[in-house]
Amino acid sequence: MENLDIKNKQILYELDLNARQSCSSIGKKINLHRNVVEYRINRLIETGIIKNFYTIVDTSKLGYISLRCYLKFQNTNPEIEQRIIRDFVANKYTFWVSSIDGLYDLSFIIMVNNLVEFHEFWKHILKKYHPYIQDQIFSIYVKLLHYPISYLTNQTENRRTSEIIGGGIPVPIDDIEFKILQILSTNARKPLTEIARQLKTTSMVINHRIKKMKKLGIIQGFRVNIDYTLFGYKHFKVDVYLTNYEKINEIVNYITSNPHLIYIDYTAGLSDLELEFHLQDTNELNKIMKEIVLAFPNTIKNYRYFIFSKIHKICYMPKEK
Repeated sequence: MENLDIKNKQILYELDLNARQSCSSIGKKINLHRNVVEYRINRLIETGIIKNFYTIVDTSKLGYISLRCYLKFQNTNPEIEQRIIRDFVANKYTFWVSSIDGLYDLSFIIMVNNLVEFHEFWKHILKKYHPYIQDQIFSIYVKLLHYPISYLTNQTENRRTSEIIGGGIPVPIDDIEFKILQILSTNARKPLTEIARQLKTTSMVINHRIKKMKKLGIIQGFRVNIDYTLFGYKHFKVDVYLTNYEKINEIVNYITSNPHLIYIDYTAGLSDLELEFHLQDTNELNKIMKEIVLAFPNTIKNYRYFIFSKIHKICYMPKEK
């Protein structure tokens, strides 16, 4: 298990708030020289603690809808499962692919222009892998809230969020802006000069387009993707079922101060509320859920959880239009 000193924890937290901020900006906030911050970031990358930097793109504003699927396998072996996973990771429209310990074996989220397009995609998958799929569960994403990795610094107040709203009003963008989003989706810290060189334009143009897309809400934020397992954490997903749905906003307001909360999912087709945490074990999870149950008596019908054992892909942009 990796041990992080307080400065490295602060650097990771600041990068998760805004992965594009400069080393100088981070240094001023945590009282380190920019060269020291740069050195530490590079070391965090070299040791595998930082996997990459990604951009949260609200693809609903680009005309996409997002659907999630949970799969339960049958009649497989490790080689077959890896082939299935590679197919989903390589798919140009998937933005999340993860293996699961628990109720299911694999989860993926896909962005498509319409349900007909998704149906064609799914028919293609079934033609290849139908004998290996025991069960399939779909839901439509309505909203996804991102919370920073506050547990590294035990930040519990004023937790800043990024928000993706499914079914948003599409905003027209041109080819340059689409390509900028593709580049930033997996390399959020890429310098303006390098993006400009790649797209054969100027840094001023790239900077203007990024600011424009942030203002329009297309770009929701820039985050750091860390290997939290190196610190002894696991990614828990909790499906909560309510007896009193009117209390849902109160529950959300209550739980957002928990520094281990990293996502809140709103979907149509599964549970009433979906919470995701980075925690060390199930005891921590059960303690959190017990506190919610006690805080909101006669509100929680039940809950179930599983663990995302390995995240294979995070990319909030399709590879092509």
